[in-house]
Amino acid sequence: MGLERRLLYRSGFWEIARPRHPLTAGHILIRLSDPATEFAHASASDWLFCHNLVRAALHDVLGATRYAVMFAHRWHPLGSAIGEPVAESSTPTFHLFGRWDGETTTPGAQLSLPAHRRLGEPDHLEATDAAVREALRRRRPEAAMSSEPGAGDAVEPSTIPGPLVRAVQAGPHHTVIEPVRAVALVRDVLPAELLAMAAALAELPLSGGLSGFSCLALESETAGSPLRVHALGRSAAEEANPLEALMSSPEVSLALL
Repeated sequence: MGLERRLLYRSGFWEIARPRHPLTAGHILIRLSDPATEFAHASASDWLFCHNLVRAALHDVLGATRYAVMFAHRWHPLGSAIGEPVAESSTPTFHLFGRWDGETTTPGAQLSLPAHRRLGEPDHLEATDAAVREALRRRRPEAAMSSEPGAGDAVEPSTIPGPLVRAVQAGPHHTVIEPVRAVALVRDVLPAELLAMAAALAELPLSGGLSGFSCLALESETAGSPLRVHALGRSAAEEANPLEALMSSPEVSLALL
């Protein structure tokens, strides 16, 4: 499937598209149009706009009510790529998975298989993608409003003393990054918080032979629990794939399986 067929929407900095091999009907990419673009306030705001737009469109077309985001930082999935989508390109790319009742397969079921054994969605998504394109067009004004700084939030990050995010060591080469503010959903994150989370990820040390990180952003379904971004250190020489253990944890199973 060529890019012209897979492209669903192009914004100021990011593109919304189908993967070459979508794992589910709710599997959508948010990909940087120009890899040289700096991740700064403007591009972070545009990412939030695209994210909010995609989730609204998937809700309209598929009835999606839950979402998870996966991405790689300085890392390209190797071999069987258990637990993560295969790399589309070297361009910074985020994989968004919408979940809904009655879906015929789940992201977790697909990702638990080696890449060459994943069946994914058959190439019959033209009607679904046409509906998603229309929903993206229709939802654009609403998403733009919801991604504006301060929209729907009683507290601006600038009024919070100290850091905007915290990074907690959850295990060997496993860090959890979360907003200090009580934010449960990605759609409620503000650009300054998104930038702070990106900075925290960039500051993680590449020690012990690590070359990059596999990352998974999980929204909370428990009142009072924050959005959590799991960053797992990866290496081509690793003895075990840390995503396999993370995928079996209750938090991830609920989001992806």
